[in-house]
Amino acid sequence: MNYNNGKMTDVQIAYIGGGSRGWAWTFMTDLALEPKLSGTIRLYDIDEDAARANEIIGNRVSEREDAVGKWEYKTYSTLKDALTGADFVVISILPGTFDEMAVDVHTPERLGVYQSVGDTAGPGGMIRALRTLPMFVTIAEAIRDYSPNAWVINYTNPMSLCVKTLYHVFPQIKAFGCCHEVFGMQHVLQSILEEELGLTGLHREDIRVNVLGINHFTWFDSASYQGIDLFPIYKAYIDKHYEEGLSSSLSNWSNDSFSCTHRVAFDLFRRFGLIAAAGDRHLAEFMPCTDYLKDPDTVKSWCFGLTHVDWRKNDLQKRLEKSQKLLNNEEQVELKPTGEEGILLIKALCGLERVVSNVNIPNSTLQIPNLPASAVVETNALFERDSIRPIQAGNLPENIRQLILPHVENHERILKAALTQDAALVEDAFLADPLLSGKPCTKEQIHELVADMIQGTAAYLPDWKL
Repeated sequence: MNYNNGKMTDVQIAYIGGGSRGWAWTFMTDLALEPKLSGTIRLYDIDEDAARANEIIGNRVSEREDAVGKWEYKTYSTLKDALTGADFVVISILPGTFDEMAVDVHTPERLGVYQSVGDTAGPGGMIRALRTLPMFVTIAEAIRDYSPNAWVINYTNPMSLCVKTLYHVFPQIKAFGCCHEVFGMQHVLQSILEEELGLTGLHREDIRVNVLGINHFTWFDSASYQGIDLFPIYKAYIDKHYEEGLSSSLSNWSNDSFSCTHRVAFDLFRRFGLIAAAGDRHLAEFMPCTDYLKDPDTVKSWCFGLTHVDWRKNDLQKRLEKSQKLLNNEEQVELKPTGEEGILLIKALCGLERVVSNVNIPNSTLQIPNLPASAVVETNALFERDSIRPIQAGNLPENIRQLILPHVENHERILKAALTQDAALVEDAFLADPLLSGKPCTKEQIHELVADMIQGTAAYLPDWKL
C-alpha cells in the first residue's frame, strides 16, 4: 500500500469466494464509491469461471465515470497466488450448495424442529459448520503461510465458528467477522424516533449503542440519540404496538422471506429488559423451540417467516441470470451505498479513518467478562491504523448469559467435532441446543438425525465414518 495525498493506493485485497453472484457486486459497489482507496482485487474461487466473470464485471464497473474508486480485478487460480502480498483478505463463501442447505434446514422438521434460517444456530447451523470449518482450516493455513500480516475480514456463516476456527489454526491471525444485523436494529430505533418524535434527517450511525452477545444473538444494554435515552421510548412504543410490531414493516413482512415486524425482539425486550439486536429470524433460533419456532402457525403469529431453501434456489437462478446480463453488458451494477461497513473498516485500518463498529472476535480481553475468554463474541471495537481495540462491553445480565451459554458451549463441541470427525460430539451438541432440547426426542432419534444430516452433506465430509 502507498499513501499519497490523503489516499491509499495499490491496496491489495484477496477475495476468497470471489465468484459470488451477489455479495461480490455489493463489494464492487462500495469500492467504486470510495475515492480514498484504490488497488487490486485478487479474486479466488473454487469455481474459477465464476471468478473470471466477476473480473470482467468488476473491471467494467471500475472503468465507469461515476466510479470514483479505481480498482483492477484479477482472477487467481490458487490460494497461494491470491494471498501472497495481500494487505487484506475477505472471505465470503457458500459452504456447499443449496442441496446441502436443504438437508440442514428441512431434515429436522421430521422431529418437529423448524428453523427460520439454518445457517448459524440449531441443527442446521451445526451441520453447515461441519462442512465449513475444514474449508476455514485450509484458508487459515494458507493465510499463515502466504499473508500472515494481512487483515482478514470474514462474512461467512456460521460467523462465530468461522472466526473461532481461523484463530484456532493461526492464533496470531488478524481476523474479525462483520455482520450487519446490528445495523438493522439501529434502523428500527431510527424509525421509532422518526415516528414518535417527528425527527427527520436521522442516520443509522447516529444511534449510539453498546453491543454485547454473540453473532446473530446480540443485545444492546444502552442506546441513545444526541443524549436521549432510547430505552423508555422503545418500551413505550412496544407497549403501543406489541401485537402488530414495527409500523413501517407491516406492509412487507408477509411477502418477503427475509423480513419481519420485530415482534420477537419486542417480546424479548419485555422478557429480559435489553434490546435484542438482530432480525427475528435469527433471534428465534437461539431460543427454546416452544417460544417462537414451535410450528409454522406459531412462526406466522410472530410475523416472521421460515426461509425455505426452494426460495433460495429460485433466488440463485435469478442472480445467475443477472450475472449473465452484467457479463453481456445488458445491465449495469447500480452504484449506490449498500449500507455495509467493510470498506469503511478497511479505510480505518489503513489509517484514513477512526471508526467504532460492532465486530466478532475472540473474547481474549474479556470484553464480556462473564463469558469465557475462548468464546467469539460480538461487541463494539475501535478501528484505527493497523489496529482493532475491543471496547469493554460489560457483563451480560445473568438471565441473558444463561441463554447464550449453551451456544458458546456448542461452539466448542462443534469445532472439536469438525476437527476430529466425532459424530458423538455432534449428538451432544444437538441434545444441548434449545431448538431440540425442548422436544420429546429420544437419544436414538437424535443419533439417526445426526447420521442422516451428515450423510446428506457427505460430499463435503469424505472422512467421516458413521
